[in-house]
Amino acid sequence: MPRGSLENHLFKRLSISLPWATRLKIATGAAEGLAFLHGAETPVIYRDFKTSNVLLDSDFTAKLSDFGLAKMGPEGSETHVTTRVMGTYGYAAPEYVSTGQLTIKCDIYSFGVVLLELLTGKRAMDKSRPKSEQNLIEWAKPYMYSSRRLRYIMDPRLAGQYSVKGAKEIAHLALQCISMNPKDRPRMPSIIETLESLQDLKDMAVAYGHWPASPKSARNGVFAKARMDGHRVGNIRKSSATATANHK
Repeated sequence: MPRGSLENHLFKRLSISLPWATRLKIATGAAEGLAFLHGAETPVIYRDFKTSNVLLDSDFTAKLSDFGLAKMGPEGSETHVTTRVMGTYGYAAPEYVSTGQLTIKCDIYSFGVVLLELLTGKRAMDKSRPKSEQNLIEWAKPYMYSSRRLRYIMDPRLAGQYSVKGAKEIAHLALQCISMNPKDRPRMPSIIETLESLQDLKDMAVAYGHWPASPKSARNGVFAKARMDGHRVGNIRKSSATATANHK
């Protein structure tokens, strides 16, 4: 695919940051892909939904790839299928990991994890982070219940250019998706409806005093914007130093 994977855009250090509207578009497209699988006459459980399996075309339309772990879902009166645990740690639903029982709600859990990655710009699991931050869900959850706290975990590369209401709604949606009780997780059509309702919101955080969340966020946002404009952070520092010397 022309734009590669969502993983590359979110986590490669030199990649250009995805704007808020593009992140919403990608989430919606990926949700539509899962809805198609789940809505088949015999539902198909994707089983390995993660950022590296979301590919992007030239318009940033999301396409699902790598169906090697996909599994036919339960039929008739069956509520689940039992299978050997496969997938990727950090994305796999806890009930599937512990029992091997697979339902479409396992895909919903994985989708919630990816929503969190889109919000924060952080990986689901990252051993390079401090121990308390290695598991994205455990780290992010305490911040996800209000827009005031949520700003502290938003991807600083967005530099405040995200909808306050939209971010809060997506955080709420992600919390539903990663619920420990599979019955509390929404189905894909409901998820798509929510995502589509957030497409045109204009209440940017930077205009509502929600950014910068901290001086560090401000610095990170400035550096990210510099990369988006095609300049290196080093050039900014060099220019600043030169201006200071000239002023003296």
